[in-house]
Amino acid sequence: MSARARAVRAVLALGLAAPLLTGCFEEPSPHEAVRDFLLGWQSGDYAAAARRADGDPATVRRALEDVRLQLDAASIRFSIKDIAHDGDDGRADFHAEVDLGENNPLWQYDGLLPLHLVGGEWKVRWSPSVIHPDLHAGQRLAVATVPVGRKPILDRDGNPLQDETPLQVAGVKPAKIKDPGRLCEELSRVTGFAQDRLLGRILSSPPQDFVALATFGRNKYQQIKDKLAAIPGLEIVTDNPPVAPKSPVQIVGRVTAITAEAEQQLGGPQRAGDTIGRDGLQRAYQDQLTGSTETRIVILDSKTWQQVKELKAWPGRQNTEVRTTIDSRMQSAGDDAVRGSRPAALVAVQASTGEILAVSTSELNQEKDALAGKFAPGTAFSIIAAHGLLKGGLDPEQKVPCSADRTVGGARFQQPGILGLVAPSFQTDFAQGCVTALASLARRINGPALASSAAEFGIGTGWRLPLRSFSGSVPGAGDDAAVAKVIAGQSARVSPLSMALVAAAVDSGTWRPPVLVLSPEQPVTTSEPSARPAPGPVALDATVTGRLRTLMRAGVSSGSAHAATAPGGTVYGVASQVTQTDKKQRRTLSWFVGWQGDVAVAVMAESGDPGTAATMAGSFFRDSNVQP
Repeated sequence: MSARARAVRAVLALGLAAPLLTGCFEEPSPHEAVRDFLLGWQSGDYAAAARRADGDPATVRRALEDVRLQLDAASIRFSIKDIAHDGDDGRADFHAEVDLGENNPLWQYDGLLPLHLVGGEWKVRWSPSVIHPDLHAGQRLAVATVPVGRKPILDRDGNPLQDETPLQVAGVKPAKIKDPGRLCEELSRVTGFAQDRLLGRILSSPPQDFVALATFGRNKYQQIKDKLAAIPGLEIVTDNPPVAPKSPVQIVGRVTAITAEAEQQLGGPQRAGDTIGRDGLQRAYQDQLTGSTETRIVILDSKTWQQVKELKAWPGRQNTEVRTTIDSRMQSAGDDAVRGSRPAALVAVQASTGEILAVSTSELNQEKDALAGKFAPGTAFSIIAAHGLLKGGLDPEQKVPCSADRTVGGARFQQPGILGLVAPSFQTDFAQGCVTALASLARRINGPALASSAAEFGIGTGWRLPLRSFSGSVPGAGDDAAVAKVIAGQSARVSPLSMALVAAAVDSGTWRPPVLVLSPEQPVTTSEPSARPAPGPVALDATVTGRLRTLMRAGVSSGSAHAATAPGGTVYGVASQVTQTDKKQRRTLSWFVGWQGDVAVAVMAESGDPGTAATMAGSFFRDSNVQP
């Protein structure tokens, strides 16, 4: 019978089909020898595998165990591709899949088990090439990694929005460590990092390379530096990644060294950049800023540690800078404008693009409050109400009394300090922010018309930003009282960002969704849960917006927003004051919403002075040198 006729071939997955093989073949047959060897190796029963090899059992056991350690493998799985024998000699071709652990690739390769009969029993002819065809005596496997430093977040002009900050990196050169197990035990005790993961990183790395094991910020390092210094063989080096955020701090976000808790979530004691974004854009763009580590499987000379051959390489994902729309000069002007002891927020956008130029706060959070806060806008909401009223045919010169007290549909409205304006025009009422006059127009517009105007200004639509935001909400208004409360800005809720975009829409004639990041693109967070597609630009009625601009110019030139006046250009806007009560918290808010040139702003301050926000806006326009 020919050798080909005598060959028995099988293709099976060991983890699934091995139990079916028991009893299927009787010795002498190579199948059980191949099965037992690969199953023992796969399951970690190295003694069982060694019994099926012709080498020294202790040598075989140690070699197979070392492979898992040298690769820091989470698992190794095999499948038999082919088994053939002719007389006393045979061979088995197998396929190996090595899981290199979380955040690492799957290494696959084909191997060969040479077989021969020894005393009537099939054995694997042992040599290092059983592990991998290219591995020979005096050599070992290793996993070489090339970490990538964290990239910066930039402003619109390419300037970094963070400073370099020294971090302390604890690591080792494996070739210098006499007892890596003990070192990892002590480091684990001090840091909380998993001992087995620390050890796996050391044993799998090229012995001559510096292996980073843990990174510490200044405070954490000061707390444990004496304990770290007491660990023999542990080295401390300093890294200076760009991680200390500049203004706007909460938009840029903070970065921290990976902690033991974060390590459990991310996998492995080390990750590209060795830092993790805690909040802001640093968190939203973590993967883009850090990329992924380049990984290579290599064969090293066991004595010189020189690389003999590269078996496989994964280049990793390239990291990239994140370029924002923030204008650092305007950001500084915004910070100066709101600086003080009272809670305040200022958002500036480019009217022609929707790009966010500055997000400044005092005692408020830039993301949670300036972008995503839910505040009553008061008569600043009259911009939207006026849009609906003008579309419905209201003449800005129509006389609308401004009284100190007025009841509309059972809802009471009060306007202090406007006594004597018996029969002003709607334009004057708008400019002065007369809540009683504006509320009295509830019968000139209904709830759906108000909601339609609000939607044209992006209120209640689903924005898409990499950070949380709130586009605003308008409650259903089924009667005159409810409509009056919407017009007066008492029941509607907005964020400073949403109102800055309202001003931008009146200025440019088109409402545009906000933009915070110019590059790269990434999945983004909607302003509120919604199945609706992201909104696009909305062109507004040119005639109506023209009249709105006239109204908002009067708000600064002769109305309650006069404090926003700034040299170098004409300022348009409205000011308002409203008392908001939410969850037993009562606060009085001062608003300014308007623009100068191509820069639209919304300012909100907690203040009993209705002109506070307008004063802050004027300071911003003056210091930022906005061009008309």
